[in-house]
Amino acid sequence: MDSKRLERYAELLVARGLNPDRGQEVIITAELDQPEFVTLCVEKCYQHGVSHVTVDWKHQAVEKLAELHCSEERLSTVEEWQIAKLKSRSEKLPAFLYLISEDPNGLQGIDQGKRTREQAKRFPFIRPFRDAMENKYQWCIAAVPGKAWAKTVFPDLSETDAVEKLWETILEASRANGDPLANWDQHNRNFQERCKILNDNHFAALEYKSPNGTDLTVGLMEDGLFLGGCETDLSGRVFNPNIPSEEIFTTPAKGKADGIVFSTKPLSWQGEVIENFSVRFKDGKVTEVKAEKGEELLKKMVSMDDGAGMLGECALIACGTPIDRMKVLFYETLFDENASCHLALGRGFGNCVKDYDKFTLDQLHEKGVNYSMIHVDFMIGCETLDITGIRKDGSRMAVFRSGKWAF
Repeated sequence: MDSKRLERYAELLVARGLNPDRGQEVIITAELDQPEFVTLCVEKCYQHGVSHVTVDWKHQAVEKLAELHCSEERLSTVEEWQIAKLKSRSEKLPAFLYLISEDPNGLQGIDQGKRTREQAKRFPFIRPFRDAMENKYQWCIAAVPGKAWAKTVFPDLSETDAVEKLWETILEASRANGDPLANWDQHNRNFQERCKILNDNHFAALEYKSPNGTDLTVGLMEDGLFLGGCETDLSGRVFNPNIPSEEIFTTPAKGKADGIVFSTKPLSWQGEVIENFSVRFKDGKVTEVKAEKGEELLKKMVSMDDGAGMLGECALIACGTPIDRMKVLFYETLFDENASCHLALGRGFGNCVKDYDKFTLDQLHEKGVNYSMIHVDFMIGCETLDITGIRKDGSRMAVFRSGKWAF
């Protein structure tokens, strides 16, 4: 891959993705797949005046070995040094750049029941620090190619060609060709214009219908907001949490979802793939899931905690986005979700509430923001999906027709 293009991509992730303050710390989390690009991101961070960059290296194969050989008790334990690290980060509030490149099937063969129990046991130790950081720092999730991931997406190419092809698709999907900074400045302006139209209509619910069987109504919070593109933290820093992103999203009202929805793309979760599945809701809670592949894993997902079987996000993405036009199945939610309307099970977003900065987290949950240890997006969009906004007085407005914006 051309070094100048990668340099512009790294600048995009730092300048628009994180937008760090001078003197702020940055933490980059990455697999071992693209150390040269990670180094380039570190360099860009220092050029923007940050005080220190820490790279947290990960390796999926090592993680799998731990799951296969360590006891559940050991992997459920949160060590004192881990608590100290979480405490330090919750106080210093660094910016976080997450570079994903994992193999979609890289954890296949582990005991997923054991893994979910471990996560549930660790979460009470992690939650206070995560809550303390909520909406107070910048973060950005982006991607670089991993060899196994590239071969999953492009199985007919050699490993070298597959990695190069995945680089090309990542850059195109991320609007990182040409002038990436100018591309994203315009992209963010477009997001804000469409969000204004949605928010001015004050919808009480969204109705989803498709000939594939989807027939779902999701209630919205009275003072909920649609957001898209860049966000602003409580310190006033503007950042882009997802690159790429094509979604306009909101957090639905907890306990207000009824009907059934069918997936339109596979979902990779916990290092395994779930395919061709449906989720049924009653009074906001999942009552039934079915899947041709990965049904037991899907059942474990929705039972992770009390909020895992409820919705935390409704995201609107029209057919015809750059990612959709590629007709590439990425087996990675960051990309596949931006080719398709999606819902998310689990944690909602407090900043989707008007004047959220005036409320505590507990008050936001009382207003209807769901809470969970998970937030898992799954794709439901297709060229036959209709979405209708329903106002409080019962009047209706077409939001999507045949998979595209209706206004």
